[in-house]
Amino acid sequence: MSGTPVSLATAPQTDGAAFGSPIVRRGYVDGPYGQVHYRTAEALEDKGLPTLVLLHQNPSSSLEYVNLIAQMGRDRRVIALDTPGYGMSDRPPAPLGMAGYAAALATALEGLVDPSHGPVDLYGFHTGTLLSIEFALQYPDRVRRLVLSGIPMHSAQDRAARLSDALDMPRTEETGEVSLKLAKALWDYVVGARNPGMTLEDAAEMWVEKLKPLDKSAWAYVGVWSYVYEERLPLLAHPVLVLQPDEDIAQQSLDAAKQISSATVERMIGIDRDIFHDPESLATLVAAMRRYLDNPIPAGV
Repeated sequence: MSGTPVSLATAPQTDGAAFGSPIVRRGYVDGPYGQVHYRTAEALEDKGLPTLVLLHQNPSSSLEYVNLIAQMGRDRRVIALDTPGYGMSDRPPAPLGMAGYAAALATALEGLVDPSHGPVDLYGFHTGTLLSIEFALQYPDRVRRLVLSGIPMHSAQDRAARLSDALDMPRTEETGEVSLKLAKALWDYVVGARNPGMTLEDAAEMWVEKLKPLDKSAWAYVGVWSYVYEERLPLLAHPVLVLQPDEDIAQQSLDAAKQISSATVERMIGIDRDIFHDPESLATLVAAMRRYLDNPIPAGV
């Protein structure tokens, strides 16, 4: 992948309308555990399409979606929520599990989306795929379609080991050793191993965002690794597009898609990570999402 890097800090938020994209704005709405932070864009040209809700990976935030919000927000309303405890959303008193996080976000959306406007579309990435699935299962009438990228369905044995690690994550202490070790590991992954299409400035900003929860960063992972995929995925009846990059969990995600009878799969060949920041990856993602979401659902489906 190549091309001029897209900047989180400038292009989408500074006079976005001049570039044919809406300005991405920030706000807060009440949730069950305090305030929920979100980023949003209003359609420059309203075509009557459903609101698109974006749910992020862990331990990230809606910051990773700034470019996608601006692109998809040209002709529909887009809302990207910070999961409680991540980004700038207030933290719950304890890890909630996927059902609990999804319910909290559903409560927040009640203050943002008028139900008379019809159901929303959902896009989830990694942890956000499970939040999207649980939202749809708990509130089926509030969802039209789902697009999912990177369903993190490891084997039951692997999930048990990862759950144990998440539950045993060391606490922040006076010497800073735990926090500094976490910061270095995140820097190496987020900044050092980034796609060339992502700027250093934006990668560093994402590093700060991912580091912010510190020893609470694993809370959502408790839900991810305790999630009973084999029971929950087959229950999903909404139309689903699994839009899958060639990333390290691609096979796990494709295996998970087989458990969703309503799912179709589209591969993003040759595209691996930082898909919201590399220009070519972002263009491929946006085109695929538009092909799937812009058309009405046929009668009887």
